[in-house]
Amino acid sequence: MSANPHPEPAAEAAEVELRGVHMAFGDRAVFHELSCSFPRGKVSVILGGSGSGKSTVLRLIGGLVQPQAGHILVAGEDITRLSEAAMYPVRKKLGMLFQGGALLDSMTVFDNLAFPLREHTRLPEAEIVDEVQRGLAAVGLANDVGDLLPGQLSGGMIKRAALARAIMLDPVILLCDEPVSGLDPVSVKRIEELLVRINRQLHITMIVVSHHVASALRFAEHLLILLPDGAVAGTPGELRRSPDLRVAAFLSDECDGIDDTGTPRAGAAARSA
Repeated sequence: MSANPHPEPAAEAAEVELRGVHMAFGDRAVFHELSCSFPRGKVSVILGGSGSGKSTVLRLIGGLVQPQAGHILVAGEDITRLSEAAMYPVRKKLGMLFQGGALLDSMTVFDNLAFPLREHTRLPEAEIVDEVQRGLAAVGLANDVGDLLPGQLSGGMIKRAALARAIMLDPVILLCDEPVSGLDPVSVKRIEELLVRINRQLHITMIVVSHHVASALRFAEHLLILLPDGAVAGTPGELRRSPDLRVAAFLSDECDGIDDTGTPRAGAAARSA
């Protein structure tokens, strides 16, 4: 994990785009003509009700499912119909933070972080040790945590260790599925701060799925809200001012920490890191 592997992104350039995507599982349609984009180098959060397709967006970006129609562009490349072999170099650009962390229970934290380096690089073991220690430090974990098994960690520590593993190969894009779910309020804000700090330091494009509206409003720079008949997108401030009553209802009573420009007020978690 390099200190700053990616150059400063161009303002508002799209890193990921969905164009006219139709997605259905059997008779259940998830998306009709969904078009949206995620800006390069920003923290984007996807919000929506249960069954709205939030996690499906991540699966589409990762090439784990293919739409029935439309196109998906990742870092400028149309991945919609790529074979598994052709997807390999695309997936090397992606990191994934799974909802439950998905650490391997039989491995120590150190070996969990070292796993992608051992599988996908030819680094000597001494350099792997250095990279793992750098990864632990990046998420605020001490080196001795590496000797523990995942079952010996708290929920917040599991999320941080999983985040460290997700960035070990210097991804261009980090996909995060419900990174604050199941955490206490203090741990929620720590993860928010950590995601923002990693984004700032490494210039990674982050696409985060969340059901936690208040959390999203604290740390997102770009929001995508999935609605039954489409989607709306913008900064938190822009969506607060939306004339669409469905958007207002979705965000109501959750905006006390956001000023009129969409920037968290002093003391909000997102920019305190």
